[in-house]
Amino acid sequence: MAKVAFLGLGVMGFPMAGHLAAKGHTVTVYNRSPAKAEAWVAKHGGTSAPTPRAAAVGQDVVFACVGNDDDLRGICTGPDGAFAGMALNTVFVDHTTVSAQVTREMWALAESLGLGFVDAPVSGGQAGAENGVLSVMCGGEPDHYDRVEPVIAAYARICRRLGDSGAGQIAKMMNQICIAGLVQGLAEALAFGEKAGLDGEKVVEVISQGAAGSWQMANRHKTMLEDRFDFGFAVDWMRKDLGICLATANDIGASLPVTALVDQFYKDVQRMGGGRNDTSSLIRRLR
Repeated sequence: MAKVAFLGLGVMGFPMAGHLAAKGHTVTVYNRSPAKAEAWVAKHGGTSAPTPRAAAVGQDVVFACVGNDDDLRGICTGPDGAFAGMALNTVFVDHTTVSAQVTREMWALAESLGLGFVDAPVSGGQAGAENGVLSVMCGGEPDHYDRVEPVIAAYARICRRLGDSGAGQIAKMMNQICIAGLVQGLAEALAFGEKAGLDGEKVVEVISQGAAGSWQMANRHKTMLEDRFDFGFAVDWMRKDLGICLATANDIGASLPVTALVDQFYKDVQRMGGGRNDTSSLIRRLR
């Protein structure tokens, strides 16, 4: 069992840290709002720390799951940042979905300090975090990955190293690109069926068993039909992720026409006041 810190206790980090504690790891948590850290300790045990640096002292692995590039820099660097408290050869594992640029920036800084850094964004959403069945895409040095993979297993269905620093973030971008097109296609199909007067539930029962079937169809069609979008991954966060995808595509000369279009559709949902709705709320703009 390992001594670990977990920085960031949002809808993903809170249950992920809980799985670490449930598997017997010794967990210290940090959250920007201390009340959330106190609530986690009350539920799972362990301890909380007032700063990322204090949380990182004496740990084998330091995990993070925060919001964006600036949040990651904020918890890693500076006098109260995690890097300042980590001992030589300790590995930092970042589960945040951020740009490959900031990942490589933090990796280089960690290396200069004698630390390890593994980018490890996740897929599976809030339900995947709560049930401990996330897909984890990793980039970094092989020896650093090998040290942390058994610990990540506490909340992962699958965890793989896909290349050097930044490879995990590139893989997560591919994941979000796939999701964007699938959700829009499902939204269009369900809205089309509604206008044609068909029972969407009955249709999905049939077509989900054929080539049209997908995770999105299996897990989101029912709530889309019921106009319920109060769970899962929010539109605001999806737009952040798709922005990263589009910026990276511009840098490397890749073409993402469908992703760019769906990003604008999500912008429409935000204008409708749906920024905190689940990503399947794309169907709202078609009704």
